[in-house]
Amino acid sequence: MFKFSELKIPIIQAPMAGGPNTPKLASAVANAGGVGSFGFTYDKPQKIDEDLRDTKALTDGHINANFFVFKPESLPDKEVQLAAIEAIRSLPIKGEFSVKIPSEPYYPDIEELLIPVWDHRPAILTFHFGIPSENIIQKARSLGISIGITATNINEALAIEKAGANFIIAQGIEAGGHRGVFEPEEMDEETSLDNLIIQLTREIGLPIIAAGGIMSGIDINRVLKIGATAAQMGTAFLCCEEAGTSNAHKEFLLNKKNRKTSYTKAFSGRRAQGINNQFIRLMENKTVLPFPLQNTMTGTLRKLAVINNDGEYQSLWAGKSFDKIRAMPAEELMLSLYKEMKLANS
Repeated sequence: MFKFSELKIPIIQAPMAGGPNTPKLASAVANAGGVGSFGFTYDKPQKIDEDLRDTKALTDGHINANFFVFKPESLPDKEVQLAAIEAIRSLPIKGEFSVKIPSEPYYPDIEELLIPVWDHRPAILTFHFGIPSENIIQKARSLGISIGITATNINEALAIEKAGANFIIAQGIEAGGHRGVFEPEEMDEETSLDNLIIQLTREIGLPIIAAGGIMSGIDINRVLKIGATAAQMGTAFLCCEEAGTSNAHKEFLLNKKNRKTSYTKAFSGRRAQGINNQFIRLMENKTVLPFPLQNTMTGTLRKLAVINNDGEYQSLWAGKSFDKIRAMPAEELMLSLYKEMKLANS
């Protein structure tokens, strides 16, 4: 069973579904002494199998496979559906794209997605949006796979500990991408990363992995000093040459002038943080379907935006500190982070 003490550098490259994660990125991070990750939620079992196989050919280091925990959803009333469709159709994006209500099943079969994971047995299996079934946790344990689950508050963390996870990813409000809250309709406490680490380490006996706004070795050193076991970093790796981040996304990240992040449900139906763009602004206060229905419905628009190299209509997920991003190979970034961490601790 994986232990964080095995890492040369206490970094997990965050799972980032939808393109940025690649075998080259994950293996480069793993070869440098950290954990390379994949966000597999939107992939088919064949793609998961291929990515894990390709990664194993590039590294014998530690790899993390990540999935969402889906809650059963039903379609809202017809009037709501039509309003959501019209909100997207009215957007002034260049080119043709289709918008239609998703058909069942609305979300993937997690048991089917996990088949290649059981076959390849990565060191780590993590979950976002909640706790997987007891059967999944027990299966992972029986195969020697370490289980980690995201928490945004102490109550979620206590539930994770009780469920038998091996570690907890503490997601501060600074983090880019989707908020990992278990119940999206409940009030989000929006706890900062540092305060969340302090809360969790006081009451939880599991290793706590810090996630949210960590961009430098100084940041890593800070979270380790207040009780974190390691740091999970996503935005920091988006402009690495091995990442599958779209060109427009990289351009928005590197051209920082007057750009800020904001939270939106408009892309997926779940609250997520990214660089504020025209899509987010135009969709403010518009009708949005629940996750993952909205995500499916905006899929063709987002693909067209990638083809057009148009960052104004892509989901440009990024954390609050994205202005500190560096464009360099992943191994070079890992070594820079390690040197900064050691220097800050000297």
